[in-house]
Amino acid sequence: MKYSKFLCALFALSTPAIAGINFDTPQGSLKLYGDVEFNVDAASKTGQLTSLRTNSGKDWNAGDSERWDVNGRILIGLDGYRTTTNNQFAGFSVQPLADLSGDMNLDDAAFFFGQEKDWKIKVGRYEAYDMFPLNQDTLIEYSGNTANNLYDDGFGYIYMMKEARGRSSAGGAVQFSKISGPFYFELNTFASNGTKLFQDSEFHGNTLENKKNVVYLRPVIAYNISDDVTAAIAMETNVVSNAYGYTDANGVFHDQSERTGYGATLTWNGQKNNPDNGVVLNMSTAYLDATDEKDFSAGANALWNDIELGYIYAKNDVQAFNFSNTDIDNMDGVILGKYDIHTVHTSYRIRNIMEMDNFDIYLGAYWSRLAMDNSQQDDKDRYGARVRFKYHF
Repeated sequence: MKYSKFLCALFALSTPAIAGINFDTPQGSLKLYGDVEFNVDAASKTGQLTSLRTNSGKDWNAGDSERWDVNGRILIGLDGYRTTTNNQFAGFSVQPLADLSGDMNLDDAAFFFGQEKDWKIKVGRYEAYDMFPLNQDTLIEYSGNTANNLYDDGFGYIYMMKEARGRSSAGGAVQFSKISGPFYFELNTFASNGTKLFQDSEFHGNTLENKKNVVYLRPVIAYNISDDVTAAIAMETNVVSNAYGYTDANGVFHDQSERTGYGATLTWNGQKNNPDNGVVLNMSTAYLDATDEKDFSAGANALWNDIELGYIYAKNDVQAFNFSNTDIDNMDGVILGKYDIHTVHTSYRIRNIMEMDNFDIYLGAYWSRLAMDNSQQDDKDRYGARVRFKYHF
């Protein structure tokens, strides 16, 4: 796919090659592929590293239990692609998942068409431009990769410009992208049940009521500064007012759906010209202006010779909280007001297990600490480790 190869070069992406089988048909080419991704995890407390809670619900007393877990999934992918003599194209991608819990899920399911190296329209379920890249497989558990359940009351939140990025189970997206010289423009329009962003549909102690779907606009502008350096800026904002909120004891509805985020990222991919010894460096920052909460985050990470090391800092301010819906014995156990989160993460990729070029093992680990302003006691360390078995076919 010429268009996909061009985008990978433009964004300076560093991803493992995907194996597969190609078929030619009168309607275009088909590619069948897949990968196995199984994890053995160990984490402090509940695994939600920046949390003062042990589980969802009203019991907010912190526990000391550690977590051991075996999880993962098998992905089977089918891509279709067709071009015409004037370099117009159309295609699709579908990626069913089977996980260890016995459930069947879905990664991508998208249809796209356009003009190669010019413009493209995509519709369906997918992830838009990554504005907070973490480099190779990284274990950080406090912020998910999809638009579902990213925020959980009582947990420290790391905002990464992912709320309108896509892959939600509650909605889909339409994206228009355009290439013009060294510039790449993308506008992702994401429609969804906005309460699904919040675990158990709870935000600041209130149970949210969905009145109408949110519609996020997420414009991105990326500039290929040089052959191996790319910079991007973006924002994401919900343009539907009174989409969701809560009704107080006096019967007054309070809109909680005003959320606007801004982000910037810079990537230097030295592996493009030096695959064996080059460095991949990412620097990102993001800011969220939401109802009764302001969140700032910044991170940097580097990859060299399959060794990755990164750091993320977050400074958040929770300005209001409804305590009437919670059972709290100790105010020191509540994340309220201003707090900082410091996280260090690392991973190492072991290639070609048993001399198979499609079988790798990733070793990942992190350490995190949350500190609240005016708190009488420091939060305990959070940490975890993972062994990931990655097999492409």
